[in-house]
Amino acid sequence: MEASVGDQGRFCSADAVKENLEACAGDMKIEVSDVCAYAVFLFRQDILVMRHAHMLEVEGEPLRRNLGKVMLQLSLPQTSSHSVVKFPVVGSSCARRKSTPKQLCSSSTTGLTITNSCGSDSFSVFPPVNQSVAAIVFGDDSESDLYPLTRKRSAGAIPIAANYRLIDVVVSNCINSNISKIYALTQCNSTSLNSHLSRAYSNAGWGREGFLDIIAAYQSLEEQDWIKGTADAVRRCLCVLEEHPVMEFLVLPGHHLYRMDYQDLVRTHRNSSADITIAVSHTKENKNPGFGFLKVGSRNEVLEYKDKVKWSSKNLEKSESKSKWTEDSNYVGSMGMYVIKRDVLIKLLTELFPNAVDFGNDVIPGAISVGLKVEAYLHKGQWDNFTNIKAYYRANIDCTKKASQFDFFDRDTPVYSLPRYLPPSSITNAIISDSLIGDGCILNSCKIRGSVIGMRTVVGNEAEIEDSVVMGNDIYQQMDDGHLKRKDAEEIPIGIGQQSQIRKAIIDKNARIGNNVRIVNTDNVEEGDREECGYMISGGIVIVLANAVIPDGTIL
Repeated sequence: MEASVGDQGRFCSADAVKENLEACAGDMKIEVSDVCAYAVFLFRQDILVMRHAHMLEVEGEPLRRNLGKVMLQLSLPQTSSHSVVKFPVVGSSCARRKSTPKQLCSSSTTGLTITNSCGSDSFSVFPPVNQSVAAIVFGDDSESDLYPLTRKRSAGAIPIAANYRLIDVVVSNCINSNISKIYALTQCNSTSLNSHLSRAYSNAGWGREGFLDIIAAYQSLEEQDWIKGTADAVRRCLCVLEEHPVMEFLVLPGHHLYRMDYQDLVRTHRNSSADITIAVSHTKENKNPGFGFLKVGSRNEVLEYKDKVKWSSKNLEKSESKSKWTEDSNYVGSMGMYVIKRDVLIKLLTELFPNAVDFGNDVIPGAISVGLKVEAYLHKGQWDNFTNIKAYYRANIDCTKKASQFDFFDRDTPVYSLPRYLPPSSITNAIISDSLIGDGCILNSCKIRGSVIGMRTVVGNEAEIEDSVVMGNDIYQQMDDGHLKRKDAEEIPIGIGQQSQIRKAIIDKNARIGNNVRIVNTDNVEEGDREECGYMISGGIVIVLANAVIPDGTIL
């Protein structure tokens, strides 16, 4: 047997590892020091089976016919030259017990490809993703048209489903995928997002080597310009990203709604020996891919990549993809998620394309043009990338119905967020149907149907809310017998006043809506900018701005 370390696993920590392999006629013994992680292999002729174990030593026991045991250490990576580890052939020689042990030397690696010299079978071995993969999560996306929700916050900080923020979904995917090294790159309007991440995940139980580090946008003597895009942001942070030696970086937008096991994505990337793997989703003609589209070959190789083009059937060439998983869709849309080898990422950003601004516009097409191996990975589940207000609104409303494919109640892959230690919601003589109610709400004699009600929302008597998203409040105001207390007749407290009607609207945080207010878009306006009055209309949806004050009796 021979174990060789190829491009996908050419990292070694030789200084930290002292390993001796002793081979006897029927026994094998391996002693390892400075242990990090292990894999135990059972060889039966040319069949390999991997089992995980955590042991300092494997004592060779009398071997059964054609069966041997070998233990390899998988340590933290450090770059090194190509190395080869040789093992004795386990077979008929094992039956003949020799008196003199045969000692072999081996080195410790993070990725091994094991081949049988007597056959064509091979088997690749890699360390767990929590040791060898780091996620880079972007908190903002300049291409999303989510204004005015992004007026004073980044896209990742926008509330979703009453209790969460959009970036919680992506970070939870990382946690559920056992990826414990996360860099959050925050850029525009990042105060709210930075505060949320630092409070929510500072004590998330990452383990000895896990973390979530926030890298805020900055300027320096060398970089006096502001960050221009995603690739530019990563390039400026390479000095930090290189501190932890990993095999791949997982690049993720922080404001999408989907559930994915990133371990499967990384596994596909490694098994194909790709330099870059792009996560893709089936794209229908009525859905803007947001991050462009790909033409994919029969072996899932990316033949062509066009990013952020105007979505219309006139400027899209029908895909000639023969891949079996594109049969029910003419186009394969990029999800803006990439697995990139560590060395490849550094070379792309510092040598090949030092002026690249975005991954989609510059880095990925450039990588294809220079002949790097770029593969596609199909995500078959639900995915919303929130390119506009209407998409965000629809995703929230779908959460109140069976129409939603994203389940916030999934037991095996929960969505984590900041524990706020709020009291249970108080509901008095209210009629509520098909709705999500966040923590700490106070709902008095109101009617709520098909809506999402965020944390600390206070709704007055006889108010009606239908098909709306109410983001909630950051604080409670003084109450009087369960009702919002006014110091004077003109003051409007935080919350929704008595006898107000709200239909097909988004109420941003800490809005003050007076009594007898009607927010129903009576004139069916599709687009409207009344920011000076505290509201806007986008796609027929009325958006009341954060901290806006809507006086008593107003009709919108």
